[in-house]
Amino acid sequence: MADQEAGSTVPRRQLGRYLRDLRVQAGITARAAARQLERSDPTLWRIENGHVASRSLDVEQMCRLYGASPEFTTALMALAKETRARGWWQAYGDVVPDYLDLYVGLEAAANRIDWYQSELVPGLLQTEGYARKLMELGFADRSEDEIARHLQVRMGRQVVLQRQIDRPTLRVALRESVLRTPVGGKEVMVAQIAHLIEASQLPNVALRVVPFSAGLQMGLLSGPFGILRFPINGRGEESEPPTVYAELYTGALYLDKPTEIAQYDQAFGSIWESALDEAATRELLRRAMEEL
Repeated sequence: MADQEAGSTVPRRQLGRYLRDLRVQAGITARAAARQLERSDPTLWRIENGHVASRSLDVEQMCRLYGASPEFTTALMALAKETRARGWWQAYGDVVPDYLDLYVGLEAAANRIDWYQSELVPGLLQTEGYARKLMELGFADRSEDEIARHLQVRMGRQVVLQRQIDRPTLRVALRESVLRTPVGGKEVMVAQIAHLIEASQLPNVALRVVPFSAGLQMGLLSGPFGILRFPINGRGEESEPPTVYAELYTGALYLDKPTEIAQYDQAFGSIWESALDEAATRELLRRAMEEL
């Protein structure tokens, strides 16, 4: 039923939500639906959570099972065609894992991103030299060509911060330990910190450092995470629900329940308040460079 090619992230998630809502309103369990559609439970889960693209004929079959109106069925079939559009990063499907494919699509569609990092510079603000050192460690079993392709994706993502239209607002809170962890040696770290100073002066970027002197603060409990928010549509609603993203060693965690978003919003607000302001942050960054 589902096309295993990744397709476009946001339409996939939108279609999945509509199909899940139709199924629930029809009083059909996921297991029963999968059985009647002659699909496995995991396949239906992947469709409803936006992990795969869908063919319009398959969507029509699901709408018929769920009792959707002809007009709504036609709209969802059109949306299914959009799910098959490819993002630029999907040309790197051989090195981009499924969990990151989903994130990059959401990142490209977001209009506001809040990030907290405790040990490493987040990908949107990494220099190529810094990113390469991380990848050489994390992908020690990969070829030089594969690492180079990973780097192209990492650097390509950063274009969103300076694109001509719809630039996202980025707020980043870094624990001071990020500056004190020598990734790649002095030369790489000096270049990375200089890049942070430069990026912090972009009109859509705000950067703060949480100093060691802040002591016990919420980031020590939450760990690293990002919160993505999306543009408002013509009905005055967010085009996508806010999403919390936390990357793990072998995968990633996505959260979008309102209670979860509220908790992480509160956590980020607390972390932001415990950090130095932007001017004091730039001064700390300059001192860190001098010490190196």
